[in-house]
Amino acid sequence: MTKRKKYRNRAAAMLLVFLMAAALGGIKAEAAKLPALQVKGTKLVNAKGKTVQLKGVSTHGLSWFPQYVNQKAFTGMKKNWKINVVRLAMYTAEYNGYCTGDDQNRKNLEKLIDNGVRYATKAGLYVIIDWHILSDGNPKTYQKQAVSFFKKMAKKYKGYSNVLYEICNEPNGGTGWSTIRSYANKIVKTIRKYDKKAVILIGTPTWSQDVDTAAKNPLKGYSNLMYTLHFYAGTHGQSLRDKASAALKAGLPLFVSEFGISDASGNGKLDKTEGKKWLDFLDKNKISYVAWNLSNKGESSALLKASGQKTSGWKKSDLSSWGKWYTARLS
Repeated sequence: MTKRKKYRNRAAAMLLVFLMAAALGGIKAEAAKLPALQVKGTKLVNAKGKTVQLKGVSTHGLSWFPQYVNQKAFTGMKKNWKINVVRLAMYTAEYNGYCTGDDQNRKNLEKLIDNGVRYATKAGLYVIIDWHILSDGNPKTYQKQAVSFFKKMAKKYKGYSNVLYEICNEPNGGTGWSTIRSYANKIVKTIRKYDKKAVILIGTPTWSQDVDTAAKNPLKGYSNLMYTLHFYAGTHGQSLRDKASAALKAGLPLFVSEFGISDASGNGKLDKTEGKKWLDFLDKNKISYVAWNLSNKGESSALLKASGQKTSGWKKSDLSSWGKWYTARLS
């Protein structure tokens, strides 16, 4: 290679780095337009102490439905559905999971996360980076990978006021709170080395239902932590709301990072009556909530019709029964 060609290649590489840095800086500036959030008591608040309630939509697993992570979709949901948060559900173990796939698969998922954060930020949305454990059950199964992932995310997004971290979607399989708490301490400590203030969401036992158990011994020494409550109205009713009420009474900040009005499988008949009771309860207590899921999967918990192929620009006729019900409630 000639010296001239070598210098030309080096200059091109430096220009690319400069342009990428400039783009990242621009996105950071966009993110700064959204008020930074903090936790005060059991509430999510802005810098002025005013209560903030996030209401939004979760993607399905990024490996299954990457096509819905796009700018038009996120901007359209903000404008037409009136959401203010989107959740990026990155499975750790299932189908091309982050911890079970190869290096290229991990890079692809990280790229989807990066794109998702960028699209959400440009749309004026808060965004949840979700470490979506499910079949792995115990969050310690892939704790080493979780530490590495959240270190990378926290270093990258520490300047973003709109990014929240969800560190273990739904612990299950008999995993107790002491185990989850130990894992959470490790991950929270990792995130706080780089991102001192971002809100962190912590899963609770039994698919994020036993919030009353977590309330008896929450993490100590950290601010801006919330604990996740998940429900599906076709299966979960007043007894789970009673658990939530007990947790709130004990001072535990709750965040519903996933819910639906089908049964707990994500399928089955929609229970709109129980769904209304749930959202009335959440609205009364100013608890944020995120609906599962943005896809056309042939299940009743998908917000889009199974026959639809649009990845943005949805009309009412493109929505499933669940999608119509939820978007009507939001607006």
